[in-house]
Order: sequence, then structure tokens, then C-alpha cells
Amino acid sequence: MEYMSQEGYDKIVAELHQLESVEYPQVREALVEAREKGDLSENFEYHAAKRAQGRLMSRIRFLHRVLQFARVLDTKQMDAGVVRLLTKVELTNLANGSRMTYTIVSPHEANLREKKISINSPIAQALMGKSVGDVVEANVPAGVQRLRIENITL
Repeated sequence: MEYMSQEGYDKIVAELHQLESVEYPQVREALVEAREKGDLSENFEYHAAKRAQGRLMSRIRFLHRVLQFARVLDTKQMDAGVVRLLTKVELTNLANGSRMTYTIVSPHEANLREKKISINSPIAQALMGKSVGDVVEANVPAGVQRLRIENITL
């Protein structure tokens, strides 16, 4: 089972719709055009279209599996007292005093530009179940980071 936000679920549904209704017909049309050009054994366009079709079908199957096991969490029924999935956490790095804010999300929603980190990341794993004021140590690739939780919101 894969828990995620409604926003993340909607993005996956939109991507799947785009792939199935727009991109897949284009790939099929490219295959038909390439097949009409004759000898398939030396037809580069045909082989490229087959590879594109394979990648596209693989992505479509993957998204169907994600949605099959997805469960949308209702944030209205969650307690903001501890860090968990879909909480926004404000942190202070104790080594340099810098502050950062991250939202803990499912791996499919993770996007560092949007300050959304995967629940499977070392920082999120260290934060899970902790409260405001707790100091945690996260084993990140650069070493151990000591972080203090300043605020938790939904």
C-alpha cells in the first residue's frame, strides 16, 4: 500500500491520462508510418518507434500499479504533534544554524525543488515520530547531520 496526498494522486492520474490519450496514439501513428516505408529489418524509424512504444507502455503499466495500491491520506484527521507523512517540518541544522522546511511525501511525490522529500530519505526517516524541540541525527551521504525540529504543520 502506498500512501500519498490528494495532490500527488491527481498528478499521477493526469500523467497517466496524458500518456494514454495523447502520447500513445502519437507513438502508434509513428509506428504505422514507419511500417509503411518497407523493409523493417533496416528501418531505423520503425525500431525507434518500437523502443518509444516499449518505454511508454512500461511507464503506463508502472503508473497503473502505483494507482492500484495508492491510498490518499486525509490530512484533516491527522495530528500535527509529530512528524509523519504529509507534515511540513521546519528544521535547524545545528552545525551551521541554517533553517530549512520540508514536506514529507511519498516517493512518487518527492521533488527537492518544491521542498518535498521522500519518506524513504535519510532525513525523513530520522524525523519520523519526533516532536517539536527534538534533536535528531540523520545519516546523509555527506555524513551525520544534527537537526532540531522547530515547527510541524499539516
